[in-house]
Amino acid sequence: MSQVSKQDLSEATIQWLRGKGYSSGDLNQPGENGDTALMKATREGVYAVVKELIDAGADINARNSDCNNALWFACFGNHYDLISLLLAVNINIDNQNDNGATVLMYAASAGKTEVVKLLLQHHPNLDLKNLDDYKAIDFASNVEVLRILKNATK
Repeated sequence: MSQVSKQDLSEATIQWLRGKGYSSGDLNQPGENGDTALMKATREGVYAVVKELIDAGADINARNSDCNNALWFACFGNHYDLISLLLAVNINIDNQNDNGATVLMYAASAGKTEVVKLLLQHHPNLDLKNLDDYKAIDFASNVEVLRILKNATK
């Protein structure tokens, strides 16, 4: 549990936390579906709050009830600045959720070409398989994503 003092957080972030039902005293408090404040702020694309929570010591690798970490929400929302921020602080890029899926598998299946490119810059494990024994390349939903992943495996 990451205990913080209020002076570690700006008034705007404290208000954001309160408004979303989180305590400013426990940065890793689970909310709906086990989402921490960091996950919620990432899902909403609130860069300033995400940055402040990370700087104040929030657990970047916390996982929700589906075993997703904050990187999942950054990729889902196409929040490239947050993807880059989370990867820069070494979030687990290879986290596998309760289906064994990684963010790379998700991005490939959703045809998120730019997200796939960004993730590949941080060297995710291309050999991980989900519970159905599929790798990220098996999920490529368009030709460009397939080409990018094929080139990454060479």
